[in-house]
Formats: sequence, C-alpha cells, structure tokens
Amino acid sequence: MHHLNVHIDQNSGFCFGVVYAIEMAEDILESQGYLYCLGDIVHNDEEVKRLEAKGLRIIDYNTLATLHDEKVLIRAHGEPASTYEVALKNNLELVDASCPVVLKLQNRIKNAYDKKEQIYIYGKHGHAEVVGLKGQTNNEAVVFQDLSELDKDLLPRKLTLFSQTTKSTEKFYHIKAELEQAGIEVDANDTICRQVSNRDKELREFARNYDKIVFVSGSKSSNGKVLYNVCKETNPHTYFVSTRSEVQSAWFQPHDTVGICGATSTPMWLMEEVRDYLVNL
Repeated sequence: MHHLNVHIDQNSGFCFGVVYAIEMAEDILESQGYLYCLGDIVHNDEEVKRLEAKGLRIIDYNTLATLHDEKVLIRAHGEPASTYEVALKNNLELVDASCPVVLKLQNRIKNAYDKKEQIYIYGKHGHAEVVGLKGQTNNEAVVFQDLSELDKDLLPRKLTLFSQTTKSTEKFYHIKAELEQAGIEVDANDTICRQVSNRDKELREFARNYDKIVFVSGSKSSNGKVLYNVCKETNPHTYFVSTRSEVQSAWFQPHDTVGICGATSTPMWLMEEVRDYLVNL
C-alpha cells in the first residue's frame, strides 16, 4: 500500500458554460429519450460516453444537413451563422447552449468585421469555437496558433486582435507585445474567459502544495493543454491522464501528497474516480 494523501482541487471541474449545456441536454434526454448534438458536447470522451448512454446522439455538419423536424443542441462553443441557416431550412429546433462569453465575443468580432477592420484570431485551427468566430467574418479573419505562422513583414500596419476564450492570457499579451515591437498598431481585445485565466493563478498555488499532481483532462481539450502546462511548470511531478486506467503506481512514493485537478471540461465524477483509485493503491 502507498498510503497516499489525496486531495481534489475544488475549483476544478466544469465551467458554467459547460454546466449549462449538460443540464440542458439532460433535461431533454429525460423527457424525450434522445437528443442530437452538433459535435462533442464537451471535449471529454468519458463525459460524452456517459451522455450517449442516456440517448445523446453526436452528429457532424454533414448529418445536420440531412436532418429534418428534430431538436438539435448547439454546445457551449457556439456556431457560425450558416448553422442557423441550415436549421431554418430543415425546420430544426435549435436548443442553443452557446456560452454567453463566446456569444459576446462573436458579437464583438462581427462588429469589428462590419467596420472593415483587419481581424486576427489567436486560436486553435479547426476548433469548434474558432470555426464559429471565423464565421462572423465570412471566414475572412486570419486564425493563428503561433506567431511563427505569420510573416510580420506582410501583416497590415494596423490590425484587430482577438483570442479564443480558452487560450493562455500570458501568451496573448506576449503576442500583442511582439506585434507592437514589429511596428504594428494592435487593437488587442482580451477575450479570454476569466474562469479560464483565473485558473492559472489558482492552479499554481494548488500545484505548489503537493508532492505529485495528477491532471485529468480529455486529450482534445485546448483548455486542458494550457492548464496542464501551468501545473507542470510549477510542479515537474505533474502527470496527464484522461481516465483512471492511465494512472501508473510507479509515479508515487509511499505517503506522497497528491493533488488532483482538471480542465474546465473535466467532470468532477472523473476526478473522484481517479482519487478513489489512488487512495486504494
């Protein structure tokens, strides 16, 4: 027996946008028995499996185009206008669980586009939220994950910078500073969700207090990658797992203190499963 002293970070777990979407889905599943959802409701395979067992049917854009007279959930990541047009044409009832933080950002991007501003979005290529954001600009906005993708000499002398809501605040301001050093006038809009950006500081405090950290997150989660790196920088003995079965006993010494934390897309029940496993090692 390792006799580990294990604690879960009480600030980890779903952000309010995800809680809202999942509660909405569960209410409909209870009354209707099934519900279509456009894309993974949350970037966590274990939670998706749990909801699929209750009748959630994950569909893509191609399937959406063939559906008629059904209810379809729009997840927290938000959608481009084209999705709403398809729904209208196919008589689909959209259950809109778009996160209010994302909707506000979509509106800001749309307003900047209407003013003919040169829009650049710091975000992950192909990410559901980013697709919705780019859609506000008739897909004309430039999306980049790293400054190395952009040729600074070819950039406009003035641009408007936005960010995917789950990106690193630190990196966003670093990008702004680098562009300004290159002589570019940057109208920077820090549109990173505070439930995400405040987690950086909280997690640094948390990770510092334990011998080992187990970070629980789906591998598809952008936010998970950011927050895992925050933990790893603070505590080198940080391990990334998506499920309980990925935990290795070799990581731990007897009587280690272990902190368990996760992304804004990690369900509390999954962190509790990991805790129960560690306690019995």
